[in-house]
Amino acid sequence: MQTVILAAGRGTRMRPLTDRRPKPMLPVADKPLVGHTADAAIEAGATKLTIVVGYEAADVRAYFGEERAGVPVEFAVQEKQRGTAHAVRAAVDHIDAGEPFVVLNGDALYDVPTLSTMYEGTPAVGSYRVDNPSSYGVLDTDDEGYVAGVVEKPENPPSDLINAGSYVFPSEAREWLDVEESERGELELTDVLDKMCAEYDVRAVPFERWLDVGRPWELLEANEWALESLETRLDGDVSDGAEFDGPLVVEAGATVKSGVVIEGPTLIRDGATVGPNCYIRGKTVVGEGAKIGNAVEVKNSVLMEGATVGHLSYVGDSVLGRDVNFGAGTKVANLRHDGKSVRQMLKGELVSTGRRKYGVVFGDEAKTGINTSLNAGVRLPTEGSTKPGEVVLYDKIEEKSK
Repeated sequence: MQTVILAAGRGTRMRPLTDRRPKPMLPVADKPLVGHTADAAIEAGATKLTIVVGYEAADVRAYFGEERAGVPVEFAVQEKQRGTAHAVRAAVDHIDAGEPFVVLNGDALYDVPTLSTMYEGTPAVGSYRVDNPSSYGVLDTDDEGYVAGVVEKPENPPSDLINAGSYVFPSEAREWLDVEESERGELELTDVLDKMCAEYDVRAVPFERWLDVGRPWELLEANEWALESLETRLDGDVSDGAEFDGPLVVEAGATVKSGVVIEGPTLIRDGATVGPNCYIRGKTVVGEGAKIGNAVEVKNSVLMEGATVGHLSYVGDSVLGRDVNFGAGTKVANLRHDGKSVRQMLKGELVSTGRRKYGVVFGDEAKTGINTSLNAGVRLPTEGSTKPGEVVLYDKIEEKSK
């Protein structure tokens, strides 16, 4: 089954992490997010991948090359991001005429058994059961599980099945992509889905597990998911004076020094250094070349390539971009005293993360002065900084429409 993966968008809600790379290239455990999508597609039965690129396209091209696991990889360019139908239209020349094709979002995680079921027949749409369907595009289904259409954010949802943004289209859908602009000013694949429902009996295939990664805390959740399957492998240099419990991967080229205590699952990538005398717990990723120093505690966090938490600091439930540097004594708050979910600013509005424990999000090369205190849910911009002893209570990113 030929498969189109949409990976052209920047991901403005993921700022500042996407200031310098596209959202699908953000790291999830040992590979970028879109790498997980591609691998799931191949395992499910993809025979050719066409990846639609746009923002920072060179990053995606460099990562994939011309094939993946023996499956050929091609690229289509969406010069201006005008919606999902517009993205697939950019890939039409790569879709073989007369054959069905799959479309997947490159910024989502899919459970492979359900994805394999979806690949088994045409036409189909991936779905997911949620408790609050009114916040999503909801599938209108009959008693036999066939889809009549999709209703966007209805007050009275026709079902608890939301559209998971994954489709198996018949070959003639190549001719259905010239749709009208939606109210959002975009060309939407949901209009193509409606056309398919009018022409065919369309199966709704409910995913057992699925995650749309659109906001920083969902990137944290994606890493938590990916680390669940971790199996211990110690290829790097691990001191006899280090202790660990639970799954731990130390890649070749990584170093774990004496006095380190790790409660996995934890992934320590090539070139990273951990210790001495620090405590790592929860589902934590220490990226390539990252450094965690003396008397530091890191809990359930993602440190991207080259990030440094030198000494005497605490990092909890946080995402640190590339080459971030924490000054000595920097402390992250990750819990509200009232026990409510931590909120974060997105596009000028405070949004609940749904997480009781949630720390900070730092853009690439952000730095803190010594003894900085960071409130739960704040963001620091790319190349941003704090002064020694500064207390950061509120978000430091100026929201812009882009």
